[in-house]
Amino acid sequence: MKICIVGAGAIGGWFAAHLGHRLGSEVQLSALARGATLAALRQHGLRMDGIGGERISVPIRASDAVADLVNIGQPDLLVIAVKGPALAGVAPAVKALLGPQTRVLVAMNGVPWWFFNGLQGPAQGLQLQSVDPGGVIAAAIPAERVIGSVVHASCSSPEPGLVKHVMGMGLILGDPAGGRPAHITELAALLGRAGFNATVSERIQKDIWYKLWGNMTMNPISALTGATCDRILDDELVRGFVTAVMLEASAIGERIGCAVDQTPQERHAVTRKLGAFKTSMLQDVEAGRPLELNALVGSVREIGQHIGLATPYTDAMLGLTRLMAQTRGLV
Repeated sequence: MKICIVGAGAIGGWFAAHLGHRLGSEVQLSALARGATLAALRQHGLRMDGIGGERISVPIRASDAVADLVNIGQPDLLVIAVKGPALAGVAPAVKALLGPQTRVLVAMNGVPWWFFNGLQGPAQGLQLQSVDPGGVIAAAIPAERVIGSVVHASCSSPEPGLVKHVMGMGLILGDPAGGRPAHITELAALLGRAGFNATVSERIQKDIWYKLWGNMTMNPISALTGATCDRILDDELVRGFVTAVMLEASAIGERIGCAVDQTPQERHAVTRKLGAFKTSMLQDVEAGRPLELNALVGSVREIGQHIGLATPYTDAMLGLTRLMAQTRGLV
């Protein structure tokens, strides 16, 4: 099986390392990469420090030229694991890599561009301008090629071409149109053999919304304050603000068919048990990288506006974090 990784950072590298290490000759790995990451992949292969501290290295054919990757055979599976702000830029390359049977596994944070394809309700068919201005991504990557996913793992990339796997092997897969099509159940079985805890959801949008429900607060607030999640939740006033944002997102989810069967307080208890961890957005701030603000927060505001639900707390969080990002050049 030919698998191409677009975005060989923390999550893309996590995918590739486990696939290459566990499945060996069953898969042929390639990566679209550039700069220091490309140089590292060519020199060392893809390296990963596992949870137990062991280091593995897997060979991967990497190039910054789409033509090079097409020449070795159009992939059966494309894994997109770039940050949200970078997706429009790589979308033409993804389009060029698509063969007649290529599927696209989207392993990204937040609300994706295809979210309302196949989701019934008051926002059915909505094209999110906050996520995909002008529909550039949707035009390049048809929703019918997409396999949606929710990643439950914590990884970082301390240097180009190296992944540090901190915790988690959870992976939920689903078709935007719903149900359990054969190609997704077969992929889940393959990923299971590679060590992932892969399950199939009959309505992947619900799983995406549930993860977003926690991510959309912890990420921006940690980026604004520099605080780890335990400190955010241990501050009574900040925790109250987080709860208010989550109630707004819960009301939107109820309206669009993605109801959350949990209270904010119950989710706080789950998050608090994870201890003092840095969110991906805080890591991006510290590394001087653009922030995934639109997919995580801007999209929620846009959906609320579309269905007529006010989101004053979400708006405040979005405005403050956006202004911080602008003043620091993280846009």
